[in-house]
Amino acid sequence: MQVTVYPGKAEGIIKAPSSKSITQRAYAGALLHHGTTIIKNAGQSNDELTALNIIQQLGASILSESTNTNQVVIHSNGLNPTGKIISCNESGLSARLFTPIAAIFKGQITVDGNGSLLSRPLREFELFKKLGKQLSYFNGFLPITMEGELGVKDITIDGSNTSQLLSGLLFAYCYSATVPTTIKVKNLASKPYIDLTIDMLEQFGRKVSNIGYHTFSITPAIFVNKDTVEINVEGDWSSAAFFLVAGAISGAITITNLTPTSKQADRAILDVLKSAGAIIAQTENSINILQGKLTAFDFDATDAPDLFPILSILAACCDGESTIKGVQRLFHKESNRAESIAEMLESFDIPYSMENDILCITGVECLRGTVIDSYNDHRIVMAASIGALQASGPVDIMNAAAVNKSYPNFFKDLAFCGVKIEIK
Repeated sequence: MQVTVYPGKAEGIIKAPSSKSITQRAYAGALLHHGTTIIKNAGQSNDELTALNIIQQLGASILSESTNTNQVVIHSNGLNPTGKIISCNESGLSARLFTPIAAIFKGQITVDGNGSLLSRPLREFELFKKLGKQLSYFNGFLPITMEGELGVKDITIDGSNTSQLLSGLLFAYCYSATVPTTIKVKNLASKPYIDLTIDMLEQFGRKVSNIGYHTFSITPAIFVNKDTVEINVEGDWSSAAFFLVAGAISGAITITNLTPTSKQADRAILDVLKSAGAIIAQTENSINILQGKLTAFDFDATDAPDLFPILSILAACCDGESTIKGVQRLFHKESNRAESIAEMLESFDIPYSMENDILCITGVECLRGTVIDSYNDHRIVMAASIGALQASGPVDIMNAAAVNKSYPNFFKDLAFCGVKIEIK
């Protein structure tokens, strides 16, 4: 799908979609919970639907599902796979979250994927050998086939590349440890995502002690039928970030369904916008942002790498040179984002430099009308669409259907805000 976005104002009120990070974790908890889970405001993106399908493959049952209210009712008696293969499609979080959970199963099971996920390195899965699992047909990428009992024991892992594997291990350990167990982590990245994991586990009655984000202690699991667990999923700051920047550079946007005190990593977009001089007003569950004179900012995105594409557009619209740290976190996303962001900036004729771990961008008065190759990366599609608002002419975005991965209604919401869009 090709989408053409025209320059102009973005003005309106939209509701942020549900957090896919929280929805996927809620599904993991619902699978391992012995009983019923009601998940309200569950997301409907491809990644979230993938996670919902995975938990059914691993033994959970969907008692009811409403697309009108986005409520899903799930019943589970714990892990009980219906087959020998589960598919994570193109979801990196699902792969790292559900592979440790699937490892609890003693029989043979294969975790597979599709598209770009098959080229994303997952060498960290070698640690399952240390935990007693037999691995076959594994070369550092999906698919991975596992068999044998998971030996839950004290381990040390490297968290510099991603926190997602730690999240999966915490779920697996919380529901299978028979003695107090510790996971130690070196150089943990994306710490806020671990906060989301621990919060979700606590909602299901599981306690993890976090000591300085380097030591995580898990108490033994006790399997009992509990009362129904009810989870309410927050709005997604990762998706809202695109419209917040749209309001700051070209309009007036109000976004509802947001929790200002959220532990989501990408809530940091609010701090960046404030430091850049955006005009912001907050209520209990909404953010209003107006176009204003923006100045350069400096931000460390190491713990929030998903903000990089839209921060690049924000920086291009600020007066002066902005710096964004954390480039090393960009190489193994849906695209090599260091490269796809660089190409997007070049296409828009935005001066930049990328050295070591820092991206430097010099703001311009107007971006160039151009053609953007999204490399099937949902965040490049959305960032380029917002950049088009400040372009000298229309911007054609290739492979724009990639937005379905995280924000299926993105172009609908953008059009609702008065932006002219053509879909081909």
